[in-house]
Amino acid sequence: MASVDATVRGAGVAGLSAAWALARRGARVRVVDPRGVGAGASGGVVGALAPHAPERWTETKAFQRNALLMAGGWWAGVARAGGGDPGYARDGRLQPVPDTEARARALERAEAARDLWRGEATWTLEPAPEDGWSPGGAEVIRDTLSARLHPARACAALAAAVRAAGGEVVAEAEDAGAVIHATGWRGLHTYANDAGRPSGTGIKGQAAVLGLDRRGLPQLYAGGLHVVPHADGTVAIGSTTERDWDEEAATDAALDDVVARARALVPALADAPVLHRWAGVRPRARTRAPMLGAWPGRPGHWIANGGFKIGFAVAPLAAERLADLILDGRDAIPAGFRPEASL
Repeated sequence: MASVDATVRGAGVAGLSAAWALARRGARVRVVDPRGVGAGASGGVVGALAPHAPERWTETKAFQRNALLMAGGWWAGVARAGGGDPGYARDGRLQPVPDTEARARALERAEAARDLWRGEATWTLEPAPEDGWSPGGAEVIRDTLSARLHPARACAALAAAVRAAGGEVVAEAEDAGAVIHATGWRGLHTYANDAGRPSGTGIKGQAAVLGLDRRGLPQLYAGGLHVVPHADGTVAIGSTTERDWDEEAATDAALDDVVARARALVPALADAPVLHRWAGVRPRARTRAPMLGAWPGRPGHWIANGGFKIGFAVAPLAAERLADLILDGRDAIPAGFRPEASL
């Protein structure tokens, strides 16, 4: 590439999505990552894209809703441009209703969803499915805004789309043009406030892939556990949330517990073999919200990091808003997502 308009450091979902948003608008983009595409937490297996509960509404919750609503068309565009399948589908999600208090709260949220989700998705109570694919109980919450994709395949599809648009994905290169820092949990330690306080840290997660074909059915969620049927005829389950850890990619008894809990929750998983065990470290900003926008005090440098558990859910809209800011000077990033909120 003779000249570069933007250098993106980091080939996870945040960096690759930003690169694609820039490249499809004609910018000459180079993605740089010595570890390769999806080598960190973005190369995971679960891929649950879920909304906030429709209550106590904020600008950041609205951002995530809007990102989920645009995701289908956005990921379809990635697939058309690069020929890669991100494994996206908006199949919805089921959650249990354990008691009368939870039922009353769910009904309040259903009422709120009719307004806050603008008729484009629903949050309803209904009898548990009779096919046995359920998070338990006689009644469940079904939301139609939740979706899923395959994280590692989504990153590969983004890289293919960037290359198809004339961009590069390389292991090493010097900074050129606008520089976007999307370097995951390691990068969070390089963003510090005036007192030297890091903007976030890495939280390890472990997950597993089971051999069970439930494609087309909704994902299940209960007790912090995601059970996600994928289009390849597998089911992913996860994840742990580990603040203290030694080995980034090691799996252990904590994952055994996740598998056991999933099998207890969903009897259909009881005899499904474990095909793959995965672990990675997710970047969590100090505010627990993504960091998106200009790097304070470093003109020409930008941050797209800290996605933690919602990185894939907000990636399409986050990328487009960052491209708006870099290319056109239009700033529509929520205050809660700006880097200075975590610095």
